[in-house]
Amino acid sequence: MVCSAKGCREPAQQAVVWNNPKLHTADRRKVWLACDAHRQSLADFVGLRGFLIEVIPVGELTAADG
Repeated sequence: MVCSAKGCREPAQQAVVWNNPKLHTADRRKVWLACDAHRQSLADFVGLRGFLIEVIPVGELTAADG
């Protein structure tokens, strides 16, 4: 699993879980993977829009995620 940040190919350590209620049903969980260096910027991007659900370690992702 690699970081979702543009141009980054580092291993992902965190999962930024989000949902855009204008596009997705309430139970839909979209996931961006993040390395340690991009975790905050990816979470801030969706957080500023009110889409952030949570940030969790990639090991805690389930089949219901993204």
